[in-house]
Amino acid sequence: MKAIIKSRREPGAQLTEVEPPKLGPGEVLAKMLASSICGTDIHIWEWNHWAERRVRRLPIIFGHEFCGEVVSVSPDVESIEVGDMISAETHIVDNTCYQCRKGKRHVCRNVQILGVDRDGVFAEYVSIPAQNAWKTDRSIDPELAALQEPLGNAIHTVLPTDDIDDVKGGSVAIVGCGPIGLMAIAVLKKLGARMVIATELGSERVRVELAKRMGADVVLDATMGTDAIISEVLELTGGNGVDVALEMSGALVGPEQVFRMLTPGGRVSILGLYDEPVCLDLNNYLTFKGATVYGITGRRMFQTWEKTTELLGDLDFRDKIASIITHKVPIRDIDKAMELIHRKQAGKVSLLPEW
Repeated sequence: MKAIIKSRREPGAQLTEVEPPKLGPGEVLAKMLASSICGTDIHIWEWNHWAERRVRRLPIIFGHEFCGEVVSVSPDVESIEVGDMISAETHIVDNTCYQCRKGKRHVCRNVQILGVDRDGVFAEYVSIPAQNAWKTDRSIDPELAALQEPLGNAIHTVLPTDDIDDVKGGSVAIVGCGPIGLMAIAVLKKLGARMVIATELGSERVRVELAKRMGADVVLDATMGTDAIISEVLELTGGNGVDVALEMSGALVGPEQVFRMLTPGGRVSILGLYDEPVCLDLNNYLTFKGATVYGITGRRMFQTWEKTTELLGDLDFRDKIASIITHKVPIRDIDKAMELIHRKQAGKVSLLPEW
């Protein structure tokens, strides 16, 4: 089969012929119908400091956001059938560690990430554990179905628990309007947030326009600087600050901003990842504010996926999320897709199985 292989510790990757994956116990084999490019894939493509530290195995097929059609199942698999259309939970867990046994599989101690620790989805065929295969309604286009994994990140950030009370009717700020931040705006409006304030660099014109389309009430230019942003947020909220603040940028100033704009007793969720340690005034930003803080990784397995399916049942919401896909590119031209992202000309880029 054909696949995009990362074989050298340098920028780029190669379109290569490789052997199809062999099914192990409890696994399914799917033919890729669509995939999409995530920030992790960009790190691996560029081979930056994160990739150098994190990717331990080369060569590897990378990519993890996908939709596929099941073509084969192991004899012991009963939950998935040949012909099912699936997406995939990309955290492959051991089910035996302390966290898994406590119902916190998204933070499994021995997690393997699809496309990082084992071969991923930028290939004609991919094998995954059956428990990671998420059946998807065929009324959903494959390109949109491939976005369920990052949409799950957005939902988990908005809803780290099942309680929507701090979101429904509340004011929420999102720092960073990358694809997952954009999805979070749509999720918030669907769940009944009264006001959504987003921040993004004014030069990121595609993201700014998409943030407005997703339903952001206000989009602030991140180049204003922290003090000006906080002043604007306080003015917009009658001096109170926001009920919920979501850090989704990965910018070093992001954590300070979300805590400063938060109302006392509010909640912060942090999805962003940082290149350097972040220093914060915890006394004033967290303790004295009585803030609740969630670190977000992956998706709750599988409560978040259930919520994803529920939200995608709404056709208007479905159309909003689909509009984040600004380009569809044959996977053989993945270098052109990466260039679109590098030049800030794209929202989300879908890769089509055209080899």
